[in-house]
Amino acid sequence: MTNPVQALTKSVTVNDNPFMKPVEWLSLILLAAVILVVLPLVLDGFRLNLVGKYLTYAFVALGLVICWGYAGILSLGQGVFFGLGGYCMAMYLKLEASSVENTKIQSTPGIPDFMDWNQITALPWFWQPFRSLPLTLILVVAVPVLFALVISLAMFKRRVGGTYFAIITQAIAAILTILIVGQQGYTGGINGITDLRTLHGWDIRTDHAKTVLYFVNGGLLIACILAAQYVKRSKLGRILVALRDKEDRVRFSGYSVAGFKVFAFCLAAAFAAIGGALFTLQVGFMSPSFVGIVPSIEMVIYTAVGGRLSLFGAVWGTLLVNWAKTTFSESFPELWLFGLGALFIAVVLAFPNGLAGLWRERIEPRLTRRVKGLRAPPPAIAPPHGAPAA
Repeated sequence: MTNPVQALTKSVTVNDNPFMKPVEWLSLILLAAVILVVLPLVLDGFRLNLVGKYLTYAFVALGLVICWGYAGILSLGQGVFFGLGGYCMAMYLKLEASSVENTKIQSTPGIPDFMDWNQITALPWFWQPFRSLPLTLILVVAVPVLFALVISLAMFKRRVGGTYFAIITQAIAAILTILIVGQQGYTGGINGITDLRTLHGWDIRTDHAKTVLYFVNGGLLIACILAAQYVKRSKLGRILVALRDKEDRVRFSGYSVAGFKVFAFCLAAAFAAIGGALFTLQVGFMSPSFVGIVPSIEMVIYTAVGGRLSLFGAVWGTLLVNWAKTTFSESFPELWLFGLGALFIAVVLAFPNGLAGLWRERIEPRLTRRVKGLRAPPPAIAPPHGAPAA
């Protein structure tokens, strides 16, 4: 008898399963054109920097598509990994800004100002690795992924999932926020890590630097989309879908359910960490307000509005929700939360699969027919009546 999961995964190689369908290539080109060409041409520096901040949240949404949409693991604590990645980058930037020359008025020159205010006289051991930029770039991803690995192994090995896992991740976000705020001398407390100036000697506070960082955000986002697409279209992606729909059948077929869930959760953490590091560079600070429960839930909303089964939809949903949030808060400062909630409810009710569902149901079929029409050979011309055929 054929193993149902093996049959499912075998279809990846037996059937025509390209890396991207023509319509998906068009979606990628459209997204890249809007992010890298259209928006830089039509927006001023301030608005473009805002969009750059929105793009850092899109990394989290991409991870949630793999983790929640394909593996069925709803995490309400992705702000934890976003914040850890951001704090790792902020620690390097803060140490660079806290040179002996820049801090000579402190009681202890050469350490961050908030440590000096809290009577700390030596740099803590866990800050030492962040003096090196290459090591910092590794730790930006390694620290959140290691934390996600510990959490996921502890949970999935014990078959904790569903609502219980979502609540636990939410609790972890709350605990980490309290820990960061409480350890003010080591983390900057409620204010976070601020007054970040240079990256390896390059001033990140100028308008030119923020524009360059915007394009770095966009380029890395496209790269992460391609990486997530590779996972989605591979045999691994098929197994993740099988886990989401029929977990018991996958387990009875001999697959390590916990191992695949751990991978999906850690991959989502890696994407979120990259976004957090870029956020620190783009905005110039990192605080515990981006680690807690509220930002984590907002990140789930981005994915739900865009479509939790679509990588491109998650990015568009992130841009739309954050644009609406900014617009409502500027125009209706007392009512913007209600407007944002109404937008979320309206999209979910009208389009249960998010904006990507609207795309698949209404637009993609037309584009597919158009592409097939362009690729079809021209019809043969019939000979005139009575003339001999060629």
